[in-house]
Amino acid sequence: MKMTSTAKLTGSALCMALGIVFPMIFHMFGAGPTFLPMHIPVLLCGLLFGWQYGAVCGVIVPLLSSLCTGMPPIFPTAVVMMFELCAYGILSGLFYQKLRWNIYLALLCAMLGGRVVSGLASAVFYGVAGKAYGFMAFVSGAFVTALPGIAIQIIFIPVIVMALGRAKLFQREQV
Repeated sequence: MKMTSTAKLTGSALCMALGIVFPMIFHMFGAGPTFLPMHIPVLLCGLLFGWQYGAVCGVIVPLLSSLCTGMPPIFPTAVVMMFELCAYGILSGLFYQKLRWNIYLALLCAMLGGRVVSGLASAVFYGVAGKAYGFMAFVSGAFVTALPGIAIQIIFIPVIVMALGRAKLFQREQV
């Protein structure tokens, strides 16, 4: 059963809405940078609806969140996150939908690839903003501070994707 473009657009819109609402909830408790609530819906969007939808979701979510809530600050943080989350959306959809990788491998590789893009974008945009950014800041922000969020993503995202598949609400595209 092929998912219609209407279903993909609707699902992507839901992921975008969750990408704005989740950070608001987590930031009430000061847990945004630790639990990475904006990443989860973007990764899900790419996995469930494909790389194109994941890419758009990844660009739009940090931009809309910044414009609507002020979180994250538009420059340089939201701009960097637009690159990072776009990479998550593209890579998760590409690895899982197009290349048909195992859910865990696709997710882990997308998470690593997005962090590399984040590091590169941070080096450029934080430099333009006149803010210090180096390798230790990258490792600390992308891996150390984010460990609880990384664990949540690795545990819950595959479970959500598999549960939606079992409920017949999602099926991977046939190649």
